[in-house]
Amino acid sequence: MKINILRFVLIVLLGMTFNTIFQFSSENADTSGRRSGAIIRYIIDIAPYTKNLSEETKQKLVERAQPIVRKLAHFSIYTLVGILIMSFTSTYNILLWKKFLISIGVGLTYAISDEFHQSFIPGRSAEIRDVMIDTSGVLLGILMIILLIVAFKAIKEKQKQKV
Repeated sequence: MKINILRFVLIVLLGMTFNTIFQFSSENADTSGRRSGAIIRYIIDIAPYTKNLSEETKQKLVERAQPIVRKLAHFSIYTLVGILIMSFTSTYNILLWKKFLISIGVGLTYAISDEFHQSFIPGRSAEIRDVMIDTSGVLLGILMIILLIVAFKAIKEKQKQKV
């Protein structure tokens, strides 16, 4: 019964994450640019080394940082996707390599569908580079869960040996 609750929670969290990605991808280029620009500007305005710079310099920093921040956002949210999918598949008694393939497959499929969706949004486009960044994030999330699984198994094994 507890495992079914965990599965349900993981699926809900994954659905919420997919919905968040879909909502961000539904924003036109101007709205999306303003959102990331506002976040960067906030950081610039509070950071000790940048808060006293001229407005012109701050604006240049925003423009230069935007592509990096946007790609990091892709990578980060898809890392969460990888964590959630691999955690979900790990609730089933299947071989680790199958869990990995299912997880990477679902993450890659969603990344491709997200880029396809963006191609219909004004000012946005579908980028293979973004699919690669997204899938790299999924891979990191999967590897994080695999490391946790290996660590917990090692701890359990040590505990068994002590008894």
